Amino acid sequence: MARAVHAFLLALGDVTNPRVMRVLVQSLILTLLIFAAAGAAIYYGAHWALGHWRWLDGVELDMAGVLILLVLVAGSWLLFRAVAIVVVGLFADTIVADVEGRHYPAAAARAVDVGWRQNISLALASLARLVGGNLVALPVYLILLFTGIGTPIFALFVNALLLGRDLEAMVLARHPERPRFDRRARWSLGLLSAASFVVPVANLLAPILSAAMAVHLLHLRDRDPS
Repeated sequence: MARAVHAFLLALGDVTNPRVMRVLVQSLILTLLIFAAAGAAIYYGAHWALGHWRWLDGVELDMAGVLILLVLVAGSWLLFRAVAIVVVGLFADTIVADVEGRHYPAAAARAVDVGWRQNISLALASLARLVGGNLVALPVYLILLFTGIGTPIFALFVNALLLGRDLEAMVLARHPERPRFDRRARWSLGLLSAASFVVPVANLLAPILSAAMAVHLLHLRDRDPS
């Protein structure tokens, strides 16, 4: 965990770099546009379906709209994270290459170029794991609702596992010869990343911050092999 925290602090410094900031702004605008469009499509689509098929017969459509809106708000964390991960996946190689070039030039010189097709493939694989993992965990989420705090804690645990795997795949795409992270490092990376998605305002920076953190964690192993 200490090495992951070190990587996190280094990543905080990278966020202010002009190149990273440019990618951050581009990815954030695209993320918010997709997020807003997806939310609106779900809201109006569900509202139309309720009225057309009368699934909630006897319930006013305005009240049904409120229920849909509440469900969207409750699921906004997952929806935002899903969209953000896909968008950042499209810019992943730019972020990783920039961080490596400034902090680890020798490693950057040995890196394999990752094309846009592989970036899209990694992003879609990440999205599939996110949706699939959370769907599998959904029954447990519902059961833990009665505890008040159990659901968000378990969701943090599940998404930490998923994010650690996704971020590892992203940085190892440029260094396929490197060994995978050990389980503890992958868990620490995923936990810090998942936690940053929970904090308001910080969650806007979380995708870029997580990508930079993964780069540092990969190369800090060379400096501290223990």
